[in-house]
Amino acid sequence: MSHRTEHLPELTGLRHVLREIRYKESARQILGFVFAFAVAIAGKPVLPLAYLGVPLVVIGIAIRLWSSGHIMKNSVLATNGPYAYVRHPLYTGNILLLLGLAIAGSQLWAYVVLAIFLYVFYPTAIEYEDYKLEGLFGDEWRAWSQQTPALVPRRIRTDADSKGPWSLKTSMSRNAEPIIAAVLLGCLIVIFVK
Repeated sequence: MSHRTEHLPELTGLRHVLREIRYKESARQILGFVFAFAVAIAGKPVLPLAYLGVPLVVIGIAIRLWSSGHIMKNSVLATNGPYAYVRHPLYTGNILLLLGLAIAGSQLWAYVVLAIFLYVFYPTAIEYEDYKLEGLFGDEWRAWSQQTPALVPRRIRTDADSKGPWSLKTSMSRNAEPIIAAVLLGCLIVIFVK
């Protein structure tokens, strides 16, 4: 049992294996890249539909870069910048950029695979992150989470600090964001030039 599932009821057999895979962060990340590469290689853009995917990829990457510059991992609860609007903006960015790639690739199978991928991995990722952050930050997290949705902003909040300190150094070093951005932009380019 991984540290991500130790607080959950014990399971056995196939149910245990499937749950462990769903909670494994590296499985989500690797399969996300596999999806992006598959769409890049197999995509057959249908214009102008494919051009609708481009801004989603760019916005998704921008949200990831913005978000990663506000994280002080496990030491300070990030509640400003994109965290003033959603609890998990990195996931919001991921979803937008993967959806953008699927649209740019214009293949029906990509929408189906993406829907399954999002359904299998993101609810558990959100559940674990919320559980971890509540354990680390207690009442501060509970107060913030009550007014901050998980992935999609409900409204523009005037009471939130949407600016806050953003660090280019943190953004560039967090999760190898520049490399992730370059690889995903490369996948987008491959869709259009092959």
